[in-house]
Amino acid sequence: MKVAIAGSGAIGSRFGYMLHKAGNDVILIDKWPEHVNTIRSNGFTVDEDNKQHVVNIPIYYPNEVNDVVDVVFMFTKSMGLGDMLEDIKPILGPKTSVVSLLNGIGHEDVLKHYIPMENIFLGVTILTSHLEGPGHVAFSGAGTTEIQNFVHGESEAQMARNIVKMLDDAGLNTSYSEDVKFSIWRKACVNGAMNATCALLDCNLAEFAATNQSEPIIRSIVKEFVNIASQKGTQLDEGEMVQYILESARNIGSHYPSMHQDLVQNHRLTEVDFLNGAIARMASEDFNTTAPYNELTTRLIHAKEQVLATR
Repeated sequence: MKVAIAGSGAIGSRFGYMLHKAGNDVILIDKWPEHVNTIRSNGFTVDEDNKQHVVNIPIYYPNEVNDVVDVVFMFTKSMGLGDMLEDIKPILGPKTSVVSLLNGIGHEDVLKHYIPMENIFLGVTILTSHLEGPGHVAFSGAGTTEIQNFVHGESEAQMARNIVKMLDDAGLNTSYSEDVKFSIWRKACVNGAMNATCALLDCNLAEFAATNQSEPIIRSIVKEFVNIASQKGTQLDEGEMVQYILESARNIGSHYPSMHQDLVQNHRLTEVDFLNGAIARMASEDFNTTAPYNELTTRLIHAKEQVLATR
């Protein structure tokens, strides 16, 4: 298949490399000049399970792409989704499948403005990856990815299964989901509890989980996620989520979540408005209530963005 990776940061780079390695015709798309120029000049450096490879994968700025592809995997930051889709319109044919694997909630509302609904596929991944610098990605360990068609139908489900097979054949441990919205809410809850707190405290997952304040902080954030998810039709168990988040943080250990990578390490804007901010916004706008812990977390992240003069 001809595949485009729209947003070739840490996770997008891992997917792009693995799909390229499996024999697919892959192009990378990104807006970061240093990243694009380094890959064009020196190749793409990949540390896979502590073994380094340098591979040649074409990379383009979004406004440079022209040839229609079979599948686009969206890994751009949530706040840049609409701009990315606008820029890459030339590669979106009438049968191009678009798979959203972004963090956060509500991306289908943006996708529907650009993509026929039968071509939209939603997914969630818990693979981890880290950009060591421009043109250099590092990853190790296993994880899972789930994909489901947005429109329910036999042909759409078959296309989703074809995408699942392509990813699974590439070693990305992918399965077809019967309820991907549950998994998306579950991951958003995990990220909402851990990403912003680690960015605010400047620590990794294990360091935060080891404090005696982690459980009450996580529980306060999770409680609001569970409440809003329930009112949106997805049932999460508060106690199970809290224990899962704590255990996952301890098992993953020294990993710095993406919001820490963006805000603390690279002084970039974050996706907090599509995680904690989404919960505060839905509480207010959809249900005439409040989500004070998530609202405060969102405001603190935006304050830190301003302090660090993010771009």
